[in-house]
Amino acid sequence: MNVLYNLGINLLKCGARLAALRNEKIRKMVEGQSRTFALLSKAIPAAGRKKTIWIHAASLGEFEQGRPLIEMIKRNNPDWYVVLSFFSPSGYEVRKNYKDADVVCYLPFDTPANAKRFIDTVSPDVAIFVKYEFWGNYLQQLSHRSIPTYIISSIFRRGQIFFRPWGGMFRRMLDCFTRIYVQDEASRQLLSSIGVSDVTVAGDTRFDRVSDILATCKQFPVVERFASSSPFTLIIGSSWQPDEDIVIPYFNAHPGMKLIIAPHEFDDERLQAMKERITRPTVLYTEATEAKVADADCLIINCFGILSSCYRYARAAYIGGGFGAGIHNLNEAAVYGIPVIFGPNHSKFKEAHDLIECGGGFSITGHDDFDRLADRLISDAEFLATSGAAAGTYIKQHIGATKRIYAEIFAK
Repeated sequence: MNVLYNLGINLLKCGARLAALRNEKIRKMVEGQSRTFALLSKAIPAAGRKKTIWIHAASLGEFEQGRPLIEMIKRNNPDWYVVLSFFSPSGYEVRKNYKDADVVCYLPFDTPANAKRFIDTVSPDVAIFVKYEFWGNYLQQLSHRSIPTYIISSIFRRGQIFFRPWGGMFRRMLDCFTRIYVQDEASRQLLSSIGVSDVTVAGDTRFDRVSDILATCKQFPVVERFASSSPFTLIIGSSWQPDEDIVIPYFNAHPGMKLIIAPHEFDDERLQAMKERITRPTVLYTEATEAKVADADCLIINCFGILSSCYRYARAAYIGGGFGAGIHNLNEAAVYGIPVIFGPNHSKFKEAHDLIECGGGFSITGHDDFDRLADRLISDAEFLATSGAAAGTYIKQHIGATKRIYAEIFAK
């Protein structure tokens, strides 16, 4: 890559090291990256591998998109070696023991030296990036070595740097991919407008992931007991404080409903502050018993790994993040055939637009919007059922991306 790109990467690296002095998440990332090469050298066998597949996901959300493909690879080829890398602690720290990856690591910053050393060490037969990951030096190393390289579940918008007059360096990154698998036809047309033609419209693998979750969802008797005693239980998934500031006052004023909150972060200080804003009986999931939830109106999920199965116990879902950087996973809730609600920052999420269009999703801009919508969902049984059915049908109609991608890459 050129001098300016490498300068930017080194500035990012230095900035992360400074921020790590005060930010625990960034510190985990910096420390994790420092252990990557030792981990790989120890974990990757020198011989005996039939094929090595490197899959990179920026964070937990991207991992969930890549997960159906990883599991199909391992299911069909158990002797293949899978290396899974993350850039963000929110992905690595949650999935560092993921059973279908032979080794999980942080991806070091995209310097020329790191990229060369990483590819030398992993020696992948195939490299797969998920959705938005474009690291120039890694891509250049893969291209120079003629290693088949793909990006899956990607989506492109006109405002991205690839389509700007000054985006030539980033457009050249796209040429490093053997094939780009996009979610929709609009992305394919945008890429075609800048001369990128090795593109397949395959859809979004997240639909396959949530379909798998639906088929294998776990039972949580305590959550079921909690929700069963109310005609209307709302769940807030991956919430931030701005989301809770909208929903909690409504919940406090409506004793006929129950509320499940699964905050995106749940350190002790945040949980305490949340409980202080809730005026009705509340219990933490880690402290819940069937007797305790019988007397509670609000259940706070303060652990990882169960949210995707807990949506099944609600009549509607509010998905957090829409008053910040962007909404979290709508599909995890919609697959259960319940309407989904989210904030206004959803322009980058195709599924949000699609769900609004089909009547299974609703965007709100504040208290008034949410209050009116919640009133209708609670009081109008036909509206609740119709919107939930629309959400569930939307998911069913978009399953199959994983099989299409796997067939093109591996079943040749």
